Amino acid sequence: MNLFIKTENGQTKNHPAFEDNLIQAFGEVPSHWEAFIRVERPALGVYDVLESNEPTYEKVDGFWTDVWSVREMTAEEKAAKQQAVITAFNSREQAENWSAWVFDEATCSMVPPIPRPEPVEGVLVFWCGADNNWKEAPARPEGQYKFDFLAWAWIAA
Repeated sequence: MNLFIKTENGQTKNHPAFEDNLIQAFGEVPSHWEAFIRVERPALGVYDVLESNEPTYEKVDGFWTDVWSVREMTAEEKAAKQQAVITAFNSREQAENWSAWVFDEATCSMVPPIPRPEPVEGVLVFWCGADNNWKEAPARPEGQYKFDFLAWAWIAA
């Protein structure tokens, strides 16, 4: 569906409208309505910041379009985000089980020193800090249980 936006003195007015709606209302697309190309909100990188939740409307290559303003985080913002991830990871219950995991700056996440093995249906595999490796967990019993990584057993929740 084609979109058009109302313009006045080279500036947009309001928001885009569908061509069909304009034809229904005016019998044609009025001359002061110009073609508009919708651009979806961009996917952000790990250290990108979207300056606004709303795009601006700008003319690009002869068409009005959504323009999203994305910038890289400042060094301070990046350091704060990284520290928040590390703090949250280390604040988890039984955090000592994952003490061998390291921070990966590229993904801003904690990663194991050994990649997780491919999943096998019906088999639970958890990180075992005592062995510093992935290990098959015992089958989960019915009911309310949580896994105790230090005892390597399910305990009543």
